[in-house]
Amino acid sequence: MTGARQPDPKAAARAIDALRRGWPIRIGALALLPIETADPLRLEAFDPTAEAPVLLSAGRAETLKLANQREAAVPDAPVLVDRAPWIDFAGGTALADPQLDLATPLKGPFRAIEVVSPDDARAALRLARVAGMLPAFFVRPDGPAEVTLTAADIEAHEDAIRLSIAARARLPVAHAEDAEIVAFRTPEGPGEHVALLIGAPNGQPPLVRLHSECLTGDALGSLKCDCGPQLDAALKAIAQAGWGILLYLRQEGRGIGLVNKLRAYALQDQGFDTVDANTRLGFAIDARDFGVAARMLDLLGQRDIRLLTNNPGKVQGLEAHGIKVVERVPHFLPTNPHNEHYLATKRDRTGHQL
Repeated sequence: MTGARQPDPKAAARAIDALRRGWPIRIGALALLPIETADPLRLEAFDPTAEAPVLLSAGRAETLKLANQREAAVPDAPVLVDRAPWIDFAGGTALADPQLDLATPLKGPFRAIEVVSPDDARAALRLARVAGMLPAFFVRPDGPAEVTLTAADIEAHEDAIRLSIAARARLPVAHAEDAEIVAFRTPEGPGEHVALLIGAPNGQPPLVRLHSECLTGDALGSLKCDCGPQLDAALKAIAQAGWGILLYLRQEGRGIGLVNKLRAYALQDQGFDTVDANTRLGFAIDARDFGVAARMLDLLGQRDIRLLTNNPGKVQGLEAHGIKVVERVPHFLPTNPHNEHYLATKRDRTGHQL
C-alpha cells in the first residue's frame, strides 16, 4: 500500500502561473477558474451549463450582504455565491472586484450556499493572494484543470524554511559605505528578499528594520504612505547605531501584491480607509509572513535583535518564529497632508504605537 504523496512546491508554482494566464486549476475536490484573468469563452468551456457558483472571500461577500457575522470577522474566509441566471462573466467580474461597485450596479439579490470542501476553498483564496490576484473563482467539482495540486503543496511553496542565501556582495549606500547586500530566494519563488548589513557584529544585538517592498513609496516617492521616508530614516538609524540589518521583504501591500494594493488605493479614493479597503477586497488586514524575516535572520546568525518598529505585530511575528526581540526601538517620522489619515488608521485600527 502506498502512502500519500509528499507536498510538491513546484505544483503551487505551476498553479500560480496558470492562474495568471487565466487557466483553470484544481485544488483537491474543486476545479477553479480565476475570474480576474479568464474571459467569457474560457468560462463557457469551463462551465458549459452555466451552473458554477462563485467563490469569494468573506470580506468581499460582506459588502454583498452574504457573509454572516462569524465569516465577516475573517475577511479571507471562503463564501460561495449561488450562480443566479444573470451572473455571466461580466456579472462575475462585478462580483469579484469592489472597486467597480460605483460604476457597475449589481443586480442581486445574491444567495450564499454551503461551501463545498472548505479547506480546498481556503487554499484557493490563499493561492490567489500569493499570485497577487483577486480572490475570486468560478467553481465546480468536475471541471477541467491545467494544473492539479493540494493545500499542502501551497503550504510547502510558502514555507519560509525553504529560503536560502543566493548571493552576497559589498554595496556602498548613501548612509553606509561599508554595507553588504545579501539576497535570499527559494527554488520556485519568482522574487528575492534582500538584507542589507551595515557595520560589523560587535557583540551586541543588531538594530534591525523589517521593510516591506513598496514600489510606489520607495521608488516613486508616493506621499500616500510613509514607506520611502521610513526606509531612508531606517538606513540612517542603523548606520548611526554602528551595527544592524535592514530586511527588504518582497511583500508589497502588506502581502497582497502591487496590483491589489493599487485596487486598495482606488477604494481609498472612494472614501474607505486602508483597513476597510483591504478587507473589502477579501484580504486579511495584514497578510505578511514574518516567518520569512525570521528565517533570514536565522541564516545570518542573528537570533537576538533590537527591532526598529512602531508595529507590535512585527515583534509578535518574529518572536513566534524564534527570534528574541530584546528591545523595540520607536521609528517616528512627520506626516504630510496625504498620509495623515493613513497613519491615523494604523494607530487607531492596527495598533501601531505612533
